[in-house]
Amino acid sequence: MPGKKPGVDARVLQENLLELIRRTSTQLPGDVVRAVHKGIRREKKGSSGRYALEVIRDNIIMAKEKSQPLCQDTGVIICYADLPDWCDESVFRKAYEKAVVKATKVGYLRQNSVDSITGKNSGTNLGPGSPSFHFHPAKGKSLKVRMMLKGGGCENSSIQYSLPDNRIGAGRDLEGVRRCLLDALVQAQGKGCGPGILGVCVGGDRGSGYIAAKETLFRMLDDKNENPTLAKLENLVLKEGNGLNIGPMGFGGETTLLGVKITHRNRVPASFFVSVAYMCWAFRRNGFMMSNSGRISRWLYES
Repeated sequence: MPGKKPGVDARVLQENLLELIRRTSTQLPGDVVRAVHKGIRREKKGSSGRYALEVIRDNIIMAKEKSQPLCQDTGVIICYADLPDWCDESVFRKAYEKAVVKATKVGYLRQNSVDSITGKNSGTNLGPGSPSFHFHPAKGKSLKVRMMLKGGGCENSSIQYSLPDNRIGAGRDLEGVRRCLLDALVQAQGKGCGPGILGVCVGGDRGSGYIAAKETLFRMLDDKNENPTLAKLENLVLKEGNGLNIGPMGFGGETTLLGVKITHRNRVPASFFVSVAYMCWAFRRNGFMMSNSGRISRWLYES
């Protein structure tokens, strides 16, 4: 039809998405690898903390070389797609779901999606809410896809606070937020596969707070928060968290946290939530920019 806008080759899109899943599952992003190596240099030679980080380093190398999952728990599949006008949501969803099924079949993903009512495993990683899709309109002409694999161990260590919290002496202020984040770290020790990363949202409601907290995990570990107040709080919690001597895997040491990322949302006067999305060292996220010709112009997290 005259004036019809070009679409996307669904087969090429599916192939690109399968490669995205493979890379996300088997290759840790460059910023995370650098943080792990920094942690190794920080820990004392012969210490349990250094040994744990060296095992993690070796695991990272082998997973990439063998193109095998970094962790046996390939986790919740989270996908964010910024769609240009040439890529329809239904086309993208279908291509991504096919890529997930193929990735599960060849072993990039574990059969990891269970019906919460019947207990039956689909065997395909498809089902209500699996994968978890988040669609937005693109700002330019390229398709932007980001995905994250979030394991059950770190997800179990995520937590939400309602302030004031008398148990930890946390009031409705940034000092109260600081107390929440350090408490979250203490509760996660030995369970969240540390060293970890904290994604945090101050405010919002219970639902939007958790979504925003996870979204902060798409930031680079070595970036700087645009909000000076939150940037200061991130640095303070990172320093104090690494001073708790929890260390890698809870074995003790100076590397309890690899990063802290904080955002905020407005709240109603009656509520003050602090939502913490805890991420383990297997910080699996990746993404790409793609034109309507199917060409990937840039991988987002590999440098």
